[in-house]
Amino acid sequence: MSSEMSVLTKRFNGSCSGLLPNGNFEEAPPKSQLNGTRVMGRYAIPHWEISGYVEYIGSGQKQGDMLLPVPEGAYAVRLGNEASIQQRLALTQGAHYSITFSAARTCAQAEQLNVTVAPESDILPIQTVYSSSGWDSYSWAFKATGSVVSLIVHNPGVAEDAACGPLIDLFAIKTLPTPQSSKNNMLKNGDFEEGPYIFPNARWGVLVPPMDEDDYSPLSPWMILSSTKSVKYVDAPHHVVPHGARAVELVSGMETALVQNVTTVPGLPYRLQFSVGDAGNGCVGSMSVQAYAASRSVKVPYQSQGKGGYKRGALDFTATADQTRVVFVRMGYIMKPDGTLCGPVVDDVSLVCTRNRPARRLLL
Repeated sequence: MSSEMSVLTKRFNGSCSGLLPNGNFEEAPPKSQLNGTRVMGRYAIPHWEISGYVEYIGSGQKQGDMLLPVPEGAYAVRLGNEASIQQRLALTQGAHYSITFSAARTCAQAEQLNVTVAPESDILPIQTVYSSSGWDSYSWAFKATGSVVSLIVHNPGVAEDAACGPLIDLFAIKTLPTPQSSKNNMLKNGDFEEGPYIFPNARWGVLVPPMDEDDYSPLSPWMILSSTKSVKYVDAPHHVVPHGARAVELVSGMETALVQNVTTVPGLPYRLQFSVGDAGNGCVGSMSVQAYAASRSVKVPYQSQGKGGYKRGALDFTATADQTRVVFVRMGYIMKPDGTLCGPVVDDVSLVCTRNRPARRLLL
C-alpha cells in the first residue's frame, strides 16, 4: 500500500458510531490542488480518494441564480458525471454497519447516487426532497466481508453539464447489532431503537431508502419496499415518538411499505399490536395506517394536529404459513405548509402467539 493510500485507511475497533475522518469535508484541499472549485489531485481531499469531475463547494456559493446548499459547516463536495469519492475503512470482518450521509440535488430532477462496499452496491434515488432545507440525510447498510473495505459513492448520472450532480456532505458510520426477538415479542427491533446513525443536530431525521429484499437494511430486519421512495427514521430529541427514542415516519404514502418477515406456525393464532401517531412536526390532517398479516388487515385512523400523540392498533390473525409477512402502509399523502411530504409515525410494534396455554394443576 502506498503512503498516499495508507492515510485513507481508518481503523474502527469494536462498536463504532460517529463521523468518518473528514466526513464533513471541513479539511480542505491545498489551494494548489484546486482549479476554481474543481479538485485536481486524486488524494487532494484529506482522507478521501476522488475520481472524475469533483468540486469543493463552499457555503453561500451559487450556480447561476441558485444557492448550492451545504448541509453542515462551511464545505461540501459535488460529484459530476461518473465522478466518485471513496474512503478505506478498517472494520470487523463479518460485522454489519450503516452509513449515514447528507445529499442534495443541484441540477437534474432524477439524480442518483451509487453507494458501494464490495460486493454490495445500491442505487439511492435522491430526486424527492423530504425537508425544507434543500437536502436530506440518507442511510445505507452493508456487511463487512473483509477487515479493510472501501466505501465508494459514485454519481452514475449523465447530465448535459459534466459538472452537474449531487452535492454530498456529513458521512458517519455506525455498527449495527444483531437483532433479537424475545418471549414478549416475536418481531425483532419492533421498537426501532436500533437503526442508522442520526446526526445530533439533524432535525430532519434520516431517510431509509428502498432496497432489494436480499439487502441488509439499516433498520434490520425491517425492509423498505418501494421503487423510488423512502421512509424517515426520526429521534426523540427532534420529534415526538410514541415509545423510546426512535420511530419510523411513513412519508411516502402507498408507494412505500415497511415490512418484516417472522417465523410462525400455521394454524396458530397471533396478535399484532402497534402505535400510530404524529411526530409533532407540524404534519396536520387525517393519517391512517393499514397493517397486514397473513390474510387479515386492519386500518387504524389517526387525526393529527401536528403536535404529537398516538393511538394503539391491533390485528388478530391465524398464521397460514411457516413465515408471515407483517406490513405497514400509509394510506394517502400529506404535505406540510412548506410543501414537504410528511406522515404518521409507527412505533412499539409487537407480535405474540395468543394460543391458550393449559392451566397448571395445583397440588393440594
